[in-house]
Amino acid sequence: MVATLTRPVRLEQGRLYLSLYLQPKASRDQFLGLHGEELRVAITAPPVDGKANAHLLKWLAKQCRVAKSQVVLLAGESSRHKKLLIESPREIPPMLAELLANSA
Repeated sequence: MVATLTRPVRLEQGRLYLSLYLQPKASRDQFLGLHGEELRVAITAPPVDGKANAHLLKWLAKQCRVAKSQVVLLAGESSRHKKLLIESPREIPPMLAELLANSA
């Protein structure tokens, strides 16, 4: 089931849905804040041969303390605009928690 995202971060039935604007080749991996209706994320990997997507999934899995297999790219494989799903996050990073609290 692909959910339509109206907010950059949404938690539903133990699933964390993210709408991201990706900035590859950054100096470090980090959440940068909002970019329109999306959460802007910087990652160090280049946008070549799926490296940015693989790095993003691994980094988000680490941030939410889940297995990499629990982070699913729903849309945006070859775009900077991405929709992701994180199954049963064990931890929600502070910036995501703040966005969740503000959207409630």
